[in-house]
Amino acid sequence: MNNALAVGTDDYFAQSQTLNGEAAKRSGHSHLDEHYLISLFARAAEESSSAFRRSKLSAAAAVLLPYSGLANPAPSAAEELEAMDIYNVEAAEILANEAQLLPIDEAAPIYEKLLATFPTAAKYWKQYVEAYMSAKDDEATKQIFSRCLLSCLQINLWRCYINFIRRVNDKRGSDGLEETKKAFDFMLNYVGNDVASGPVWMDYIAFLKSMPVVTPQEESHRMTTVRKVYQKAILVPTNHVEQLWKDYENFENSVSRTLAKGLLSEYQPKFNSAKAVYRERKKYIDDIDWNMLAVPPTGSYKEEQQCMAWKRLLAFEKGNPQRIDATTANRRVTFTFEQCLMYLYHHPDIWYDYAMWHAKNGSVDSAIKIFQRAVKALPGVLKYAFAELEESRGAIQPAKAIYESLIAENAGMTSLAHIQFIRFLRRTEGIEAARKYFLDARKLPGCTYHVYVAYATMAFCLDKDAKVAQSVFEAGLKRFMHEPGYILEYADFLCRLNDDRNVRALFERALSLLPPEESIEVWKRFAQFEQTYGDLSSMLKVEQRRKEALSRTSEDALSALENTLYDIVSRYSYMDLWPCSTKELDYLSRHEWLAKNIANRGDKSVVLTSGATLDKGDVRVGSNKKSLPQSAKVVRPEISRMVIYDPRQMKGPDFSTTTSGYTKEIDEILKRLSPQMMSFITNLPAIEGPSPDMDIVLSVLMQSTLPVGDKPGSQVPGPATSDLSGPGKSGLNQNGSVHRPPRDGQSTKRKNSERGRAQEEDDTTTTVQSRAMPRDIFRLRQIQRSRGLGPSQSGSTALSSGSVFSGDQSASSG
Repeated sequence: MNNALAVGTDDYFAQSQTLNGEAAKRSGHSHLDEHYLISLFARAAEESSSAFRRSKLSAAAAVLLPYSGLANPAPSAAEELEAMDIYNVEAAEILANEAQLLPIDEAAPIYEKLLATFPTAAKYWKQYVEAYMSAKDDEATKQIFSRCLLSCLQINLWRCYINFIRRVNDKRGSDGLEETKKAFDFMLNYVGNDVASGPVWMDYIAFLKSMPVVTPQEESHRMTTVRKVYQKAILVPTNHVEQLWKDYENFENSVSRTLAKGLLSEYQPKFNSAKAVYRERKKYIDDIDWNMLAVPPTGSYKEEQQCMAWKRLLAFEKGNPQRIDATTANRRVTFTFEQCLMYLYHHPDIWYDYAMWHAKNGSVDSAIKIFQRAVKALPGVLKYAFAELEESRGAIQPAKAIYESLIAENAGMTSLAHIQFIRFLRRTEGIEAARKYFLDARKLPGCTYHVYVAYATMAFCLDKDAKVAQSVFEAGLKRFMHEPGYILEYADFLCRLNDDRNVRALFERALSLLPPEESIEVWKRFAQFEQTYGDLSSMLKVEQRRKEALSRTSEDALSALENTLYDIVSRYSYMDLWPCSTKELDYLSRHEWLAKNIANRGDKSVVLTSGATLDKGDVRVGSNKKSLPQSAKVVRPEISRMVIYDPRQMKGPDFSTTTSGYTKEIDEILKRLSPQMMSFITNLPAIEGPSPDMDIVLSVLMQSTLPVGDKPGSQVPGPATSDLSGPGKSGLNQNGSVHRPPRDGQSTKRKNSERGRAQEEDDTTTTVQSRAMPRDIFRLRQIQRSRGLGPSQSGSTALSSGSVFSGDQSASSG
């Protein structure tokens, strides 16, 4: 048994990077093995009858492909696999499940590929090490534990480790027990702050109690050790903190009730604090997905939620809610950061926050170690932060090495790396070192105009040497005359020197060489320059030349040459001051845009069946039509699903529970209305327009007969109408169904009751008909349209005794 593993020293686990490569060599996985694995999954994908499983098996093979080193992978699936994402989580799950069914010799290559993609996936490390444990290969098990334990602070993986240590040391007697005790201490030193570490503390205490003792001194030492472990355990907010407290009370009372009273009263407040913090801590932990794999940021909603959940937990731990000592609190924050990196391994902000937290707490060396790990995982912006930290603490040579590695590795960002390195050399080694490097960098093929601008600006602002700066600009002008950005930067520099003659010469020279479509910004800056440095004549002349030059890129050259009021507004504005009001400015802006697009007034979009739009200019309907250039086409909105408002299509209001146009609050209000009011609202006519006219609503209300004075237990009648409620006529119930009078054959009692009710309704109708209709002819016509009456019926409407709800004409209308 390797003592280093049992003791769990940091020196042993520091060899993880070396062992990482040695383990792969030890396995002896050749290209043939990898070819076999890829072919296996690709062939399974082709033969699978399930389309879902076929796609997943292909993705699983794609996870292996980037690490196989094969020039020619399985030909049948090569093209499909190349398009796959190696961070496909579902494919990784398939690989892991397939590996569990294979012997360890065949499963090891799969695990190695998986863990190369997901190095912090504790569940895959656990499967991998358990496979070797099942094969009784203790040496391979030790090597795997040494590679994963410190980077995967997950309680299940560590419990697997302690079980392995106990099994190995079971038959070694007292030496084995001591090794196991040291392994427990090592484990709790790293994961003892986990919210799920309660069972580990309990196992450790049970292990200590089971250790054999011979002398009273050994018994006293064991009791002291158990007491210390209990006192540590009840301070950690875990899921078993209450059970640990009960066990601790029983332990102290079993040893000495006199001593127990004082110790328990001392630790009772600490236990209460730990229990309260656990309840708060659990709220943050419950939001975290502990099965998530570490993949590069995708911007998905779930990913953002997980990132925010981890940041909330980190902020909670940084606040030290338990008010423990600074050392213990910092260990707890460190543990939380390490756990966070298991799932957000590819998020640079987490690495940066972790390193800066160490630096802020005075542990710069720890921050350096975090940055060293971070730049291996995510090279890029973290290297600049790493170099800045090294430079801030005076470590110039390490910072210089970081900048040199940036230049060597980031081929696509070399210009930025050159600029930052020149500035670094200027700060640390002086002007001469920066100048020498610039002279070397400008000869490189990937050097852009940004390097010239940065060095010239540095020479002008820091070295106060305008002559050197202008020489650099002139040297770059020979190479970057076709770059509008470089022209504008050079013009700004000359303006600082008040060298208006050379500014004009620069603009004239550049505009003579640049094509019109690339000279827009240069012309704009030239016009602004003349507004500041020139007179009215030169200003107007440049404006006219600008219009003439840019009109060549427009379809309507004549309209582009015309002077507009918007030109005056633009010319006589200054910073955020304008010679007109905001409304006038909006008006002029809209009409300026319309004037520029007036040539396209006949180009209406044609809605396609697929929802896309097609300009008629592209179809070339007329002989004189020309298709617009790509830059001049207007992006039109998607209108294929737009519903056009038409008042004639509107129906009366429907307040059923399935109506999507009304909220649940309105439905609840309607339920509380009386049946009579509900009957009235249900039978309201359609109104033309988005909102009803209150006069029409009031006139309908005044002419309506609403049932009143219902006795308890009586049936609620439908809407009463004058000419539909009499004998021989049919009426409408509340639900819209037709109500017909009873046939001759029914009881006399019922007939008498209905005659009495009809007489009451006739009296009510006479009162309603005596009310005057609105005298406004316009409102009368609106009422007629709302009832569905035509113009020919308008003369008889006022005489009609029909109900406003039924829409029928009475006999008197004829």
